[in-house]
Amino acid sequence: MNDNQHSAEERARDHSFRRSTFVSQHSWLIYTFLTLLLWGGWGLVSKPVSDKLSAWQVQTISALGLLPVIGVLAFSKKLRGGTRPRRGFWLAFGSGVVGCLGNIAYYRSLGAGGKAAAVTPLTALYPIVTIALAIIILRERLNSVQSAGVLVSLAAMYFFNVGGDSAWLTPWLALALIPIALWGTSALLQKCASLDACSELATIGFLLGALPISLLTPLWVAMNWNLPVSTWALALAVGLLYGLGNLTLMFAYGTGGKASVVTPMAALYSIVTIPLAVVMLGERVTAREGLGIALAIGAALALSYEKPTHAADSQALSKSI
Repeated sequence: MNDNQHSAEERARDHSFRRSTFVSQHSWLIYTFLTLLLWGGWGLVSKPVSDKLSAWQVQTISALGLLPVIGVLAFSKKLRGGTRPRRGFWLAFGSGVVGCLGNIAYYRSLGAGGKAAAVTPLTALYPIVTIALAIIILRERLNSVQSAGVLVSLAAMYFFNVGGDSAWLTPWLALALIPIALWGTSALLQKCASLDACSELATIGFLLGALPISLLTPLWVAMNWNLPVSTWALALAVGLLYGLGNLTLMFAYGTGGKASVVTPMAALYSIVTIPLAVVMLGERVTAREGLGIALAIGAALALSYEKPTHAADSQALSKSI
């Protein structure tokens, strides 16, 4: 072997080592971007299936897509971690139940004529409710960034009111306020769960919380099971993308990602949904809606910001929307 070949092999090994080191040190960032893509895809796919099925049926069928993710988590060796795992599990389970109801309202908003490009960033403002409840119940204080986010979110809600002069709230906008309230409550419960249980247990508890309502829905809502294969695929994809997003978020926290960084980044999943909705669904965004979208994205980023000293409190904060 000549010197040139030896030098080329050394450079190749050195490049491979640097690449593997970068991946291992920044795996949390990779998982965070995967969460953005998965939840952004969830927001996109939810629109066409909500136009075809009732919100209750979307939730029922999509819950089947959660089962593979729950199965993966069930084999985790860390499920017993945490100071009070049983209490943390039931808090997370309750979070999942409340979040499931929020999902139904979200699908209903899309089915009532809301655009995915508008409903998704608007409902991502749910941290405003989490913050309000945390102030009242946990005696937390807003930081300056979150305070600015509250004001910006109010402005965003105003610009999303694109209805006529006869009513302040358009039908889809009124429905979109429901998941903001429910997901915000769900996020607070999940935040409390993360203080008692490990992120794996909190995540599996949250996902399991979506199952009771989904399983009981056929008892009081008429369900049409004779659906085209494409509709089944879309509905199952809704649940799978939603569940996988929660899984990658857990991995982002577990591989060194700080909650004060990962949480606001994950809250920006609408930046994936919006361009895809415009290109793939043919949605058109007016100037006023565009301003509302921009304000909502900025507000979601600000509302999700937590100072590093409080980051541990949000380690298992899963997306309830």
